[in-house]
Amino acid sequence: MATTTFSGPIKAGSIREGSSANTGFVVMAQSAAITQSTTAATSGIKIPANSQILEATVFVTTAFDNSATLSIGTSSSSNELATAVAVSTINQIKLASQATITDADNWLDVGATDVKIFTDSSATTSDVGRATLTVTYVQQISPGLTA
Repeated sequence: MATTTFSGPIKAGSIREGSSANTGFVVMAQSAAITQSTTAATSGIKIPANSQILEATVFVTTAFDNSATLSIGTSSSSNELATAVAVSTINQIKLASQATITDADNWLDVGATDVKIFTDSSATTSDVGRATLTVTYVQQISPGLTA
């Protein structure tokens, strides 16, 4: 299947202007394979500036064996979005919002520049853990918003 790329943000609805306007922003998603590691690593996901993150979901395909949790963030400290995401059970689908949310402002508005998403399993040794991280967001909906 072919794909189409827009510069966005994309809005959809049948009435664009006036008191009956019903347009809204389109929800976007990016996914990346992640592996268990002793250090934080960029996931390859890059969220556009002024986006609002709605959810981060971890699909565990191989259980993380010497680290039961995963942290997700916007820097190499990997803890700005969520910590303690359980990843020790195979085929687990874990929503980061069910973990510890460390800074709601980072979810509300990623800021004025694009941000890379990092993960860290804080493993003592690089091991077998494998998962897919999917981040859903609304592009450029929230410039300057704070919680």
